Amino acid sequence: MNIKSTWVVFLTLLFFIPFAPSLAADSSGTSMPPMQAIAAAIKKVAFSPSSSTPAKNDLKEHIAEQQEAIVFTAPPRETPEQGMEIYKPVAEFLSKTIGERVVYKHPGTWGVYRTEMLKGGYDIVFDGPHFNSYRMEKLSHNILVKMPERFEFAVIVLKEQKISTVAQMAGRTFCAHAPPNLGTLVLLSQFDNPSRQPVIISTNGWDNIYAGVASGKCLGGVVPVANLKKYDRAGNMKVVLKTQAMPNQAFSAGPRLSAEDQTKIAQALLSPDAAGPTAKLRAAYKVGDSFALANNQEYRGLAEFLRNEWGYY
Repeated sequence: MNIKSTWVVFLTLLFFIPFAPSLAADSSGTSMPPMQAIAAAIKKVAFSPSSSTPAKNDLKEHIAEQQEAIVFTAPPRETPEQGMEIYKPVAEFLSKTIGERVVYKHPGTWGVYRTEMLKGGYDIVFDGPHFNSYRMEKLSHNILVKMPERFEFAVIVLKEQKISTVAQMAGRTFCAHAPPNLGTLVLLSQFDNPSRQPVIISTNGWDNIYAGVASGKCLGGVVPVANLKKYDRAGNMKVVLKTQAMPNQAFSAGPRLSAEDQTKIAQALLSPDAAGPTAKLRAAYKVGDSFALANNQEYRGLAEFLRNEWGYY
């Protein structure tokens, strides 16, 4: 309520207080105590619905919902503002590609991301291979294009540690991203006994994970092999587990998009025309010059890493 409205309410009260006894009767003839009558008058004036125009962003979302727009999203790894900067150009590019309105929607939290995904609220998604695999198996999504470099993870400790297997690290501290990050889920999958699970010290950024192990903050860490090669030029780390290579992050599309439109999206994202609209996305995730064609088969089975995450199975 603005200052002008506050003065109106105040002056109204000054006028009506002398007549509170007469206000204390409602339309049915029953009596209300004077102060309750005044409170009712305040509530009616102060909390009546505003006729002001909705906020610009709310209005855009309302219009999008009314038009049944195709919803494009990605995990909440960025702030809403950063997400808009990275993904909005992609959404606009895809709108032109299929001739339908595609809107980018930031999920806000991982909980909202999971909930909306499971109920089919997202039509086009860019995220990790385990999520792509899950949507393919459970939500009838098709995987269209991917980051060309394959993913390998390494579980690391300092060389001087007398550890040679992951099993020896049960119950010990690990610097890692919070689940459901794929690297962390790969690590947790190595421990079947819940009472022997490692202690995850939530750490954002592969460089910070490496630094946490190097400084002794954590006994171990999990990082992509490609990142380890870049960080550990001095050879300070020992690899106690190296995963098999798996496909990388990818775009998937759901059943609200026809097979024809899904093909158009894949072709568009691989075309030279995508260079500008996807530039910030490719820079943020070090994709390289372009994406690569993907298929469902290569992602099959990776959803198993979500097996012990709440809500998926």
